[in-house]
Amino acid sequence: MYGLKTEASFDSAHFLTDYYGKCENLHGHRWRAVVHLAVDDLQAEGTMKGMVLDFGVFKRAVRELAEALDHTFLVEEGSLAPATLAALEAEGFSLFIVPFRTTAENLARYFGDCLVEQGLPVSQVEMYETPNNCAVYRPQ
Repeated sequence: MYGLKTEASFDSAHFLTDYYGKCENLHGHRWRAVVHLAVDDLQAEGTMKGMVLDFGVFKRAVRELAEALDHTFLVEEGSLAPATLAALEAEGFSLFIVPFRTTAENLARYFGDCLVEQGLPVSQVEMYETPNNCAVYRPQ
């Protein structure tokens, strides 16, 4: 088994719907996504012969995902009133609306699924919400 690992960070705000504690309020994180790839065999031919994947390709894919979320307000679809969304957009806020609760677990899965769709052999994604706390997602 061979593997690669890279990471990217992004800053964004969120809140948790139907949560009764501090995290129900708008707050921000310096999220850190650590992505692992795994393959049984290295590529046998072409420019990536002897590699899992070119690090440049891997890093670019992970960083593009992070960049899309950087300095955005992560919003669970249906969690804010349409008038609230319209007011935020009118003020120029960058909203990233997702069809899931904006937990570290779901963000790890989002990263993993997006990268798998791009053909990357993702074995694990760790999404750090704080320097010491992360959620882990392992695609099937």
